[in-house]
Amino acid sequence: MVTKQFAGTADEADLRRADSLAREIFSDVANKWALLIIEALGERTLRFGELRDEVEGISHKMLTQNLRMLERNGLAERTVYPTVPPRVEYTLTEPGQALRATVDLICGWTHHYFGHVETARRRFDA
Repeated sequence: MVTKQFAGTADEADLRRADSLAREIFSDVANKWALLIIEALGERTLRFGELRDEVEGISHKMLTQNLRMLERNGLAERTVYPTVPPRVEYTLTEPGQALRATVDLICGWTHHYFGHVETARRRFDA
């Protein structure tokens, strides 16, 4: 992946532009696995296996890729403890916690409109 270089201010990061860093960030965090990982880490610090158990259906590979992406974007921190075997824990950073507030809103929206979406899908698929 090629990271866009951005020399302007955050106000100039136009999500609608194809070469925008804002679009790259949005693309990173707006996937189902990232949202579910952020939601799971919002409650507490978790080890890799605990996180995999919390996010049902995620593969080892997808969890690893998404954790690396969240860490790269400064949304999650990885702490390695010098034990045998090594103990690794993940937690959300302050920006990650701020993003979690938005994720919580999306989850609330999903619960609120679940029935509406389900009805619309049945009507559309008929």
